[in-house]
Amino acid sequence: MAEITNPDILYTIVDEAPELASASLLPVIRFFSKAAGINIGTKDISLAGRIISAFPEYLTENQQQPDDLANLGKIVKTKTANVIKLPNISASVPQLLSAISELRNQGYDLPNYPEAPETDEEREIQARYDAIKGSAVNPVLREGNSDRRAAKAVKNYAMANPHSMGAWSSESKTHVSSMTGNDFYSNEKSATISSSQTGNAKIEFISLDKSLLGSIFFLEIISFISEAASTPTSD
Repeated sequence: MAEITNPDILYTIVDEAPELASASLLPVIRFFSKAAGINIGTKDISLAGRIISAFPEYLTENQQQPDDLANLGKIVKTKTANVIKLPNISASVPQLLSAISELRNQGYDLPNYPEAPETDEEREIQARYDAIKGSAVNPVLREGNSDRRAAKAVKNYAMANPHSMGAWSSESKTHVSSMTGNDFYSNEKSATISSSQTGNAKIEFISLDKSLLGSIFFLEIISFISEAASTPTSD
């Protein structure tokens, strides 16, 4: 749970390995910042924290907590915002279901996720949970000064004024290293789509052994992208 303070720097509470690392990293940050008179506070943007904040009416007063992600979304738009944002999970349905189950086992009387809602109440519950799934954090926090997208004017200038990287010399000391296999470099494929190749397209995942693991983690992706989609030129 986040601390109720008015800190100079906000440190995010997240999930899994980054949160474990915080057990050693956050005290170090606080130790050095204290000497400079800088106060460090926290905001809970973990999956569990976001689930809890989405269903206050189901919980006791002691279990409820504010929507820290929404609050951070407002803070990052201010000139004085200082946020240390740790990596957070982009929750899949299995992760969401696991988190709900764990919280319920700890006494949080949260509603189950209705995968096939039949009533208006179930559809409303599903909508709340769906807002937590996927990459729900980064789009909110990048509305502020951490937005890494290039402005349209910059893109237009770059397209209107293309430049070469220059001739490469074999005398260059530049060297690129990569793994020899079993990583993205060894198995990803890229393609430039010409105007004559554009049209309807779909992406399908076919596991080598058609294992249940593949079905679980790719079911949502397949259901989303298996429909024919218009492919723009050079996308």
